[in-house]
Formats: sequence, C-alpha cells, structure tokens
Amino acid sequence: MNLSVLRPGPWPLIALAVSLLVVVPLATVVFASLGDAQGSWAHLAQTRLGTYTRNTLTLAAAVCAATAVIGTATAWVVTTCQFPGRRLFAWALLLPLTVPAYLAAYAYTDLLEPGGQLDAALRAQTGWSTLDLPPARSLAGAAFVLSITLYPYVYLAARASFAEQSGAAIEVSRTLGRGPWASFFRVALPMARPSIAAGAALVLMETLGDFGAVEHCAVDTFATGVFHAWRSLESATTAARLATVLITFVAFAVLLEGITRRRARFYQLGTRLPPVRRTTLRPAAAVAAIVGCALPVAMGFALPVAAFARLAWSAVESHAVQIAIEAGLRSASVAAVAAAIAVVLALAVRFARRFAPGPATATPAAACRLGYAIPGTVVGLGLLIPLAAMDRGFNGLTLWAFDWRPGLILTGTAAAVVIGYQTRFLAVATALLDGAFKRLRPSLDEAARTLGSSRLEMIRRVHLPLLRGSVAAAALLVFVDVVKELPATLMLRPFNFDTLAVRVYQLAGDERLPEASAAALVIIAIGVIPVATLSRLTQPSSARTKSLQPQ
Repeated sequence: MNLSVLRPGPWPLIALAVSLLVVVPLATVVFASLGDAQGSWAHLAQTRLGTYTRNTLTLAAAVCAATAVIGTATAWVVTTCQFPGRRLFAWALLLPLTVPAYLAAYAYTDLLEPGGQLDAALRAQTGWSTLDLPPARSLAGAAFVLSITLYPYVYLAARASFAEQSGAAIEVSRTLGRGPWASFFRVALPMARPSIAAGAALVLMETLGDFGAVEHCAVDTFATGVFHAWRSLESATTAARLATVLITFVAFAVLLEGITRRRARFYQLGTRLPPVRRTTLRPAAAVAAIVGCALPVAMGFALPVAAFARLAWSAVESHAVQIAIEAGLRSASVAAVAAAIAVVLALAVRFARRFAPGPATATPAAACRLGYAIPGTVVGLGLLIPLAAMDRGFNGLTLWAFDWRPGLILTGTAAAVVIGYQTRFLAVATALLDGAFKRLRPSLDEAARTLGSSRLEMIRRVHLPLLRGSVAAAALLVFVDVVKELPATLMLRPFNFDTLAVRVYQLAGDERLPEASAAALVIIAIGVIPVATLSRLTQPSSARTKSLQPQ
C-alpha cells in the first residue's frame, strides 16, 4: 500500500501551524524594520553602525579561523596518532561545549582584569606592583573566549571525516614519498574540507548570535545592538533594522552550511578498505600532542570551572547557594515544560512529513529547522511585538464584552519565555527525531494500515514505542539548551522571573561574580550530560567493515 496516496488529513495544517513559531518572528522583524524610526536610526547609523559591522565581521572571521585550526588539528591528532591519553582526549576535547561562552567570559575577565584572581596571585608571588596582563574585555578577549568554547563543533565534524577516510589513500601518499605533514595537507585535509567548513559554519552562526560574552567583553556587535536599541532607545524599528542585518549574516551562514553539507556526500563501496592506521608518536612528538590537546581542554573547561569553584567556595557563607537553588528550580521547571512542548511539536511535524509527504509539509518542516540559527535577541524582538499586540487585543475584547481586563497573559507571564524557547530550540528536537524517523521502515505503516489501525492508533502502538529513546534524548537536549539560553530569556521574561542564566548575568554585571559562581557551576554540570552522550554517539568505530569515500 502506497502511503502517499492516502488522504493527507489535517497534517499539512498542523505542520504549517507549528512552523509559524519560526516564521512569525522573522516576518515581524522584517515588517517592523520598514516603520518610522523617528531619527533614532539615522543617529545610530552615524555613530554605531560602522562599529557594529566592523566588530561583528572581525569577530566572526577570527573565531572561525581559530576554531578551524584548533578543531582540525586536535581531530587529526586523536584520530591518526597513538600517544598516552589519546582515548581520554578523544572525549575530553568536547568538554568546552558544557561551558556557555558568557560563563567563560565572566571567568576570564575575573582572572585577567586588574585586581583579579591571576593578578592578585602573581603580585603575591612576585611582589611586583603593576602587571601588564592581556585585557579580557576587548575584541581579542571576546574572540578568545568564543574560540575556546566553540571549537568542538569543528572538532566533531573533522574527527568524523578523518575517521571515515580510507587508510589506503594515506598509504599511497606515503609510498610516493610524502611525509606525514605533506600527506595531511595534500590528501586528508582536502577530503575533510566540506566537513570542516560545515563545522565552521555552525561556529559562525553561534558567533553572530552571541550576546552574553561579547557584551561582557565590552564589544559592540549587531546582537548587542538589537538588545540595547530595544531597551535603551526604546525603538522597535531601529532594533528591527539591526536585527534584519543580523538575519542577513545568519542566512549567509545557513547557506554556507547547506552548501558544504551537500558537498560532503559519501557513498558506500562494495570493497573493504582499511581505516586510517594510527602512527605511534615518539616521546617528543607525544609530549607535543598531549600539550596540544590539553591546552584547549584546560582553557575552555578546566580553568573556568576552577575559577567558579574557587569563587563559589569563598561565597559559601552567603545566600548565594540558596538563591542558586531557587533559580535552578525555576529554570528546571520552565525547561521541563519547554522541552515537553518542543518534543510534541517536533513529533507533530515529523508525523506530518510521514503521513502527508510533499511540499505542503516539507516547506513547514524546513522552516522549523531554521529556528536554531536565529539569534536569541532576534527571537525576543520578533515575539515581543506580536505577543504584546495579542495581549492588547485580548484585553480590549474582554473589556468590551465583560468590562474586565485579564492583564498581560502572554508577555506578563512565563508563557512568552516558553514560546520563545520553541522558536529557538524546536530545530534541536526536530533534527534529533529526523534520524529516528528515517529508521522506521514504511512497511510498519503499511502493515498497521492493512490490519485496520487508524493513524492515531499507529502512532500510539507502533511509532512511539520505537521512538522512545530518541524522544527522551531530544527532550534532554532541549532541556539543557533552555537552561543555558540567555538573550531570549532576558527579552521575554516577565518581571522578577530569574533563571540560572539570567541570575548569573545580573550578578556578573554588578561585579558580584562570587555570588553567581554557584549558579554558573550548576549550568556547567547540567551540560555535561548531553556532551557525554554526544561523545559516545559520535565516537568513531575502530573496526569498520565498510569504508565511506567522498563522492
């Protein structure tokens, strides 16, 4: 039985309704940018627009270049070289993903700024009165912080590509007189270039949308400009115009990622080719490999964690722990609700694609996958305007009909925050469930339909039991992303609604980092769970029976 000829039912409408969570904010920003800025845009264009453009492009270029070098080099070493600690570094190099960039920025500014932890320690040891440490609150500082926390995106993509390359190509290069470095640059690197570019494109999207780290490092970018134009200038049009420029940059990153993903196609050969053979390093080279792999882990994970642990210990007598627990419970509750809703919506979109294949469901599904690429500041701006209009309209209706005002139901409660999380992280749940649905054979649906099961019965009795593990993993990833999210929460949260991320942001802005450290450690600890899962799922197999070659 061909499922595509069955009546589509309500599934296209369901997919379209879910996609509005992403389409409406984007359309709102573009439409709002056409309004009258009342002189604020002209003032901003003359004073800050050039700085926003220069800083954003410079930061993006620096971070992409640094992460490409770090991620590719470490991936090549752990994949093709044998040295003490290689297995440990293979997963430890992913640990910086657990540290949000804004937390790393808080830790390093406290370490490096005058009077900070490192400055005080060096003064105590050396007795010098002045120390010239590199400034953390600068464009270079922001690039450093983003690079050491985002390089695992490139590392993951490069490691997978190097692991899937055939060792025969490297061996042929070596027999032709090429040394290890020449074989890397002439053979392995060109074959892995699409995967490395895809990882760098993800880094580019994260860099363009970052708010907390660049603001704390005193770097003006488009992401910070959108937030301050909305809060300080109180001009929705000016903020929308800045957001439109930022969306253009992000669209370029999405296009680049799509192009590289299409280029990185592989086909399975019928012959059995050997995997890349690891070279046992000599003592001097092994020490260099250990140091090269340990530095990114130390700078991206160990140093921030140690700094926060020391600060948290110094504030143990205060109410910081109690406040962190309260904010943690609030974060956990809203994250659990947001994760459950995101999984339900992602399942609805995927079932729509399965039961009603075609452009009517493919287009909304593609729109849902764009949400993660939208910066949090753009999500906040794009939702505040329509949600506020809905609140005003509903209050006007109830006042006319019942002479009663219910108040701000959406923008005055956590509902706006939960909706913003769906816009931002629905793509995470959808992407994870895509692979699970592809493993469900169409014959399962055909057998269930032949036995007279309705689609709802098929979902309940056939699909959901088989998808249980993927659903749990999707909910976990969304939960962790929600706990770490900062800019969208700042713009959409009601008064006195502080999550862990917001609490850390506020205390760090008030130079009360010791009180914020307990909450920062909780955020990092929560992030360890999915990173450990990701490391296990992406660990290359050492015993492959078939090799994948680029097409």
